[in-house]
Amino acid sequence: MEKVGSVLVVGGGVGGIQASLDLADSGYKVYLIEHKPSIGGGMAQLDKTFPTCDCSLCIESPKLVESSRHPNIDVLGYTELLSVDGESGNFIAKIKKKTRHVDINICTGCGLCTQKCVVKGIPSEFDEGIGERRAIYIPFSQAVPNKATIDIDHCRIFAQNKICKVCQKACTAGAIDYDLKDEYVDLNVGAILFATGAVPYDPSQLKQYLPDHPDVLTAMQFERLMCANGPTVGHVKRFSDGKEPKRIAFIQCVGSRNPKIGIEYCSAVCCNYATKESIITKEHNRDIDISIFYMDYRACGKGFEEFYKRGQDDYGINYVRSRVAEVYESDGNLNVKYEDLAHAKVKEESFDMVILSVGLSQPKKTQELLTSIGVDLNEFGNVATTIDHPVETNIKGIFVCGTAQGPKDIPETVAQSSGAAGKIGSLLSEARNTLTTKKELPPEKDVLGLEPRIGVFVCHCGINIGSIVNVPEVVEYVKTLPNVVYATEVPYACSDDGNKQIFNKIHELDLSRVVMAACTPRTHEPLFHATCAEAGLNPFLFEFANIREHCSWIHMNEKEKATEKAKEIVRMSIAKARLLEPLGRGEIPVNQKALVIGAGISGMSAALDLAAGGFPVYLVERTGELGGLLKHITSLPNGEDPEQIVSNTIKKVEENNLITVYPNSEVSDVSGSVGDFKAKIVSPEKEEEIDFGIAIIATGGEAFKPEGYYGYDGKRVITQFELEQIIDKVEANTIVMIQCVGSREEAPRTYCSKICCTEAVKNAIRIKEQKPKTEIFILYKDVRTYGTNEVLYTKAREAGVIFVRYDDDRKPVVNEYVDVYDEFIGENIKIKPDLVVLSTPMVPNDDNAEVGKMFKVPLAPTKFFFEAHVKLRPVDFATDGVYLCGLAHGPKPIDECIAQASAAAGRASIPLAAGKVIAEAIVASANEERCVGCAICEDKCAYLAVSIEDGKAVVNKAMCKGCGTCVTACPTGAMEQLHFKNNQILAQVKHAFAW
Repeated sequence: MEKVGSVLVVGGGVGGIQASLDLADSGYKVYLIEHKPSIGGGMAQLDKTFPTCDCSLCIESPKLVESSRHPNIDVLGYTELLSVDGESGNFIAKIKKKTRHVDINICTGCGLCTQKCVVKGIPSEFDEGIGERRAIYIPFSQAVPNKATIDIDHCRIFAQNKICKVCQKACTAGAIDYDLKDEYVDLNVGAILFATGAVPYDPSQLKQYLPDHPDVLTAMQFERLMCANGPTVGHVKRFSDGKEPKRIAFIQCVGSRNPKIGIEYCSAVCCNYATKESIITKEHNRDIDISIFYMDYRACGKGFEEFYKRGQDDYGINYVRSRVAEVYESDGNLNVKYEDLAHAKVKEESFDMVILSVGLSQPKKTQELLTSIGVDLNEFGNVATTIDHPVETNIKGIFVCGTAQGPKDIPETVAQSSGAAGKIGSLLSEARNTLTTKKELPPEKDVLGLEPRIGVFVCHCGINIGSIVNVPEVVEYVKTLPNVVYATEVPYACSDDGNKQIFNKIHELDLSRVVMAACTPRTHEPLFHATCAEAGLNPFLFEFANIREHCSWIHMNEKEKATEKAKEIVRMSIAKARLLEPLGRGEIPVNQKALVIGAGISGMSAALDLAAGGFPVYLVERTGELGGLLKHITSLPNGEDPEQIVSNTIKKVEENNLITVYPNSEVSDVSGSVGDFKAKIVSPEKEEEIDFGIAIIATGGEAFKPEGYYGYDGKRVITQFELEQIIDKVEANTIVMIQCVGSREEAPRTYCSKICCTEAVKNAIRIKEQKPKTEIFILYKDVRTYGTNEVLYTKAREAGVIFVRYDDDRKPVVNEYVDVYDEFIGENIKIKPDLVVLSTPMVPNDDNAEVGKMFKVPLAPTKFFFEAHVKLRPVDFATDGVYLCGLAHGPKPIDECIAQASAAAGRASIPLAAGKVIAEAIVASANEERCVGCAICEDKCAYLAVSIEDGKAVVNKAMCKGCGTCVTACPTGAMEQLHFKNNQILAQVKHAFAW
């Protein structure tokens, strides 16, 4: 049967959006359906994201807009999947497009209907019930699609059979039609991806926490309270009396780690979002006292441990290891009664507000749909997958990603989404580009030689800018500047509405330059470039004034000075904009071969996915065998056989004709750029030159050797990794395992290694199963068996494993006895072990710095590689054409390594499948008349983009990254940077001092 080149993505959260964009960019038609009126998912409701505290909508909104604009993505909001028939490559999916009673082809999203609607006070779903909406509504200001929806359960016409039609009379476009019906459509697709997400646990049954009290909120409700587009415009206050709270308590594990309510797993994100919400609250008001009541703090992710420490050290958040028994009202406040686990005492404290850190759960309706289709679910109600196939369901052609597969954070969700998209791309490769269309842009207007007509848009960015900088004052000032023909303030410039406003004003006022005063060009500039191009204006006649990072964020306590500085920044940007020139971007052909460095499970998985898509792969491994660390693991937490996984993967690699394996080899002498890299593969026997279009760094990591820790000798004191090798031969009556040995300490190993607790618990259970009488003590700081691994923690305790907590002030002492202070009983205990096992972290490879230098990619302070964006580009580098996955990115379990490998392969497949990439426009240029051929520019260029030919500098525009190093180094001024020419920069400098 012929495969169909289209894909159905079910779920419009960040996972579904990312997968849709990747698939569409890879040559597939995508139907993105979301049962709510708009896409964005839970991320759209967040105020900030951890650990960077980026504005959540600020980083997600460009993706919302991009997906709505993409010619190969149909965004179908308010749509449900009903059934699926067919087989892999050729499914028929029946969907129901629920009527909004608003014609979305006519609705402009102006909001007039909402303003006029007489039915008010309906709890807003987007605001988690603490805000209100009307019977006809748009969920939030940046909604995509930005279309109104009538709620028939509250509309007077439908719910009360009354004649009203106020909204219809208000609609000047004539979009409202009360007779519109649901529409049923059959979609023919080659694959289906479930990105249906999860929902916050409903704590209403947990009466001990007073969930119905107005000052007891769920964490998601508190998120909406803090958010600038929330019901209180970002002001933290009590609903009982409108006052700002002085003391706030966070109660962790509400709806998680609780077998009594049937939810045994850890939801993986709650600890970190509690810290994030606490930090943001403290930034609103440093005087608010915050306590977080927790059992184990689980900072399991890249940068999360450092974020936790930041909450303690920089913000004074009080973390209380405890179990909360109840919350009760007393004298207008909320008393929290808890067991203080650090001191084995029952205590009570009074607070003004209580926040319930609720977990994640699967909606029953989603579970019923999946079951009806035949998709297997696990014991927790999530889609069942295996460790070596983390995004594939039991039905070929049906995939899963994100929290539909299990609890996880945004970076892991995004990685899984790209991984699933990559798998689908490989599955349907023969149907690539059979159903896609190309976006046609209008001809560019010629502005050269004309007087500049500048439009300036100043973004509030919610309260990120607007609460510090007096935006209206900045706008009024800007209107007085030469060549500014239009200036306005915008609530959220990155929203669909904001971009439409820019588009319309370019046409209406014949703008020839656009200045955006907003947040960061790093994530948003491409969005506004696209808007300009769609309006017929060259994208490089756009200038970005960063008044968030450069102003409001660093001057949050100096509002008047921040406003004055914002004026200066915008004035400088306008000065440069007057002198901007249109630039062109050519196309660079892409060599469709790939290089993968590292042949552990991540590298092999990435190579197989690339080869499945039809792309030849060079797979380079510096050791003599494939398999990496997994080859030395003898068991996995879920009972799967690691030996079978690794041997099957090696066999597939060795049998694949598109994969060339280079054992005992290393990569050297890398040159070129995306689409046209060159390198040498060096082995003891030979040296070979290769060329390739993309590279994936999957160099793995190493188990830390704890020399100098606890008497480590490799005999009586060994590591968990060493125990793994001999576990079936262990003869010991008493075993002590010590966690966090060499991790969660001073730089560079400040991080949590993520896998150590699960590894220790897994090995302890295995020993107990073989020799039940063995005494096992696990000494820990926090037990971090996050996600569904929590069941292992329970199983270990039930098997008789004894857990003893220690802290950094009282670390265990290992001699003949292990001496440790037991917080629970309040005294030291002595254990005489036959074996001491140290749980040590994964550490980066020693050659990461060398590999990073070759490919011009950075390392994090921990010496693992540093991705382009921790949340939304977890497997990309800022250097185009280079990707990363697995332990090279940071410590993680095997299933996450494999998902990341598929993500890296999927992301890399985009330029490989296209066969071309768009070249940089902002590059260096050499003036032959001024050039003296000194070759300083050639020597300084990190990208080998400058060469001396016939005594003059020549810039290879395909290789140039526009860094400007050659420009600053040139002694004669012959080198110049397009878009940053001398006259443009000098104009900015001049206007920086113009009063």
